[in-house]
Amino acid sequence: MPALKARIAEEMKAALLGRHRFRGDVLRNLKAAILNEEVALGKRDEGLSDTEVEKVVAREVKKRKESAELYRANGRAELAEPEEKEAAILQEFLPKQLSEDEIRAMVEAAVADLGATMQQMGQVIGAVKAKAGNAADGALIAKITKETLVKQ
Repeated sequence: MPALKARIAEEMKAALLGRHRFRGDVLRNLKAAILNEEVALGKRDEGLSDTEVEKVVAREVKKRKESAELYRANGRAELAEPEEKEAAILQEFLPKQLSEDEIRAMVEAAVADLGATMQQMGQVIGAVKAKAGNAADGALIAKITKETLVKQ
């Protein structure tokens, strides 16, 4: 079993035994999402790699943040708060996120390397995503790339 998946299972068990029901339920739902991904990819027997597990976790965090934003936009703070708490718990299983300045530096380097124009925005985003992995949000990479290419 990959290290990250094992860590999630151990922390879920510890949370449930320690009567931290909310955390235990969040981690149980994460395990279910990982299992669904394994089944969808046909990797049920060998399991997902740590990188693939990180992608699942990142997707789940993104879902929670988007839900919280929608709830807040519609004046439902009482529904947004549990979503934000879930996102914070899930965030613990992702690598430390890069700052906006670090991403901007990576984008500028990729633009310089590729000699990119606005038509090559997708190539720049792809290069930065490959370098940053799950340590950077794709939407933030796209936003910074667009800002950088518009300035040229």
